[in-house]
Amino acid sequence: MSIWDFLVWMFWVYVTIACIWIFITIIIDVFRDPSLNGGGKALWVLFLVFLPFLAAFIYLIARGKGMAERRVEQAQAARAETDSYIREVAQTSSPGAEIESAKRLLDSGAISQSEFDTLKTRALATA
Repeated sequence: MSIWDFLVWMFWVYVTIACIWIFITIIIDVFRDPSLNGGGKALWVLFLVFLPFLAAFIYLIARGKGMAERRVEQAQAARAETDSYIREVAQTSSPGAEIESAKRLLDSGAISQSEFDTLKTRALATA
């Protein structure tokens, strides 16, 4: 086997993997599309199974814009969810709220007066 045979073989492996990737992406998009009913989804999948290359080209031409829009919406929703979670976790309470919380713990007997003083000093120091 010469180096050229190996390079041709590698090229066809790459093309095969790329085609499989495209087919899987299209099938995922078909099932995530809320505008398609069950029959439409079944027809697209059958079309992809029996005439994969033709179906992929037609799908990308006919529905590629919607595919991109759904992908952008999904990314924006994931980013908004992540940002919301980060804001929720990163919120810092005010020193007054921390002292009030420590006072409730002191009044309930969960902490001693010295622990309360330590928490109060720490809350005021971070302010």
